[in-house]
Amino acid sequence: MNTLTKKQRQYLSDLSLLFVAAVWGGGFVAVKDALNSITPMMLMSMRFTMATIFVYAFLHRRIGKVSKEDFKKGFVVGFILFLAFASQTFGLQFTTASKQGFLTATYVVMVPLIYWMLYKKMPGRRAFIGSFFTIAGIALISFEDIANFSLNLGDGLTLLCALFFAAHIISIEYFAKDMNVFKLAFVQIAVAAVLFTVTAFVTEPIPSEVTTRTWGALLYMSMFSTFLCFTVQTVAQKYTTSSHASIIMSLEAVFAAAFGILLLNEHLTPLMIVGCALIFAAILIVELGANSNKEIDHIQEEPSVL
Repeated sequence: MNTLTKKQRQYLSDLSLLFVAAVWGGGFVAVKDALNSITPMMLMSMRFTMATIFVYAFLHRRIGKVSKEDFKKGFVVGFILFLAFASQTFGLQFTTASKQGFLTATYVVMVPLIYWMLYKKMPGRRAFIGSFFTIAGIALISFEDIANFSLNLGDGLTLLCALFFAAHIISIEYFAKDMNVFKLAFVQIAVAAVLFTVTAFVTEPIPSEVTTRTWGALLYMSMFSTFLCFTVQTVAQKYTTSSHASIIMSLEAVFAAAFGILLLNEHLTPLMIVGCALIFAAILIVELGANSNKEIDHIQEEPSVL
């Protein structure tokens, strides 16, 4: 890996983020199953607690000793992650899953805007074009009746969740530059686990029984959707921009639709096909932009950990 060029590292990071999008897309099925027998905050508590155990069990040698400074940085990222999932979970009680899927995805547009505000440096034009193509595509995938779209309390909480997800992506890019990415992945997941556990015990009853099917869904969410995905995302973002990463990960909506069709007998509509095409067009726009400009010049020259 040490001989990879910046461009090759970015391509490898893009493939890694594509894996993240695919696993998260499948996670919608797992969450739907699990919520049939367990409350939302308790689900998140068990998910992140199990994921923390997996991270340390598999990566403890790479994690090593966590310093006070490491913990501070990881706490910031983990706290933002907790806020994102908490606001999303509470918001889902007042809105539909399809609308929430679309509104959450608005983080794709928020990322370059927040980056611009924080760093006083406007992202490339292709990043904005790709972001709006992505939002249009997700809207077509998520809704059958876009004309009657309206906003309520749950939608407001979901937009807040999108803002936190955008902040999470940018915070990873910021801290991953000068921190061991495996420590960052471990600390953020552990912090979220503690916060969700406290919230669950304060706001929800302890489940009297967890079915075998729910344990299977929890295993998928903790091992794949959380441990693997957040670790891979944290490592991959060391070698690409936050705007680029957000658009790649937006393919989660495409994979979610595909898994819904394959596993939940949902129907593929012409609008969904057009929506998927728009998202793929957005990916091409940002990928071609990476080849024709200096988008990846900030990537550090150091041994690859991917």
